[in-house]
Amino acid sequence: MPATEVVLSEDKLGKKLDQCISDTIVKGCGGLVIGSVASLLFFKRRVWPAFVGTGFGVGVAYSTCEKSLNSLK
Repeated sequence: MPATEVVLSEDKLGKKLDQCISDTIVKGCGGLVIGSVASLLFFKRRVWPAFVGTGFGVGVAYSTCEKSLNSLK
């Protein structure tokens, strides 16, 4: 008899949440970098492009995470 591996729903949720957290960090930092570069090149060293870039990155990560978690149902 082959042993079947049982994957618990808690493990699936934990894995998805880990992916969401890492995705948020990566996309948030990427938005911060892009916003900072845009600030240096185009906006005479204003702070708001860095905040906007970070917000966009976190927003995209949130949307991706929401879709990923809704697919668990």
